[in-house]
Amino acid sequence: MMRLMVAAVLVAGLSACGDRASEPASASVESPAPAVSPMTPASGADTLSAQGFGPLRIGMSLAQVEAALGPDAKPEAVGGPEPEVCDQFRPARAPEGLLVMIERGVLTSVRLTRSSTVTADAGVSIGDSEAAVRAAYPTLDEQAHAYEAAPARYLTAWSGAARATPDARGLRFEIGQDGRVSSITGGGPSIQYVEGCL
Repeated sequence: MMRLMVAAVLVAGLSACGDRASEPASASVESPAPAVSPMTPASGADTLSAQGFGPLRIGMSLAQVEAALGPDAKPEAVGGPEPEVCDQFRPARAPEGLLVMIERGVLTSVRLTRSSTVTADAGVSIGDSEAAVRAAYPTLDEQAHAYEAAPARYLTAWSGAARATPDARGLRFEIGQDGRVSSITGGGPSIQYVEGCL
């Protein structure tokens, strides 16, 4: 009987020691890293802004665009009804899903399509909700979608000059019927085009 009581005391003692050993010492506990909000502005040059993307700046010449990210990755594809007036294409060294618009030899906008993983300057990316766009850009112009019924729409965040002037710059978010971002376009007044160069 005495042996059983000693064994029970030993087991209870070892069990208690094991519980304490598994608890971290209070001095070594680190605070968890603060949660990053999905609306935390994206950093780095590889985000889309109203001014361009990476080395691309709205207003550059076609030659400068090609020097920065290469020529048209698919020169056989038609990027506009009159390519010498307006053309849209993906430069060879650009991320997948990123298109540039060249009008009369000048870069006027940069567009992110469904296959893009690039984010806009406030952290919004393709597939994000309309609510995420509204949280990141509190002042937005809203227009009905040209081809889809509501809730599809266009939301545009303008910066600087008024949108009717050649110096206007902005970001346009195309929202699909699912309430999510299907494309993002940054640049000048041409961001208002609804179908490529049109």
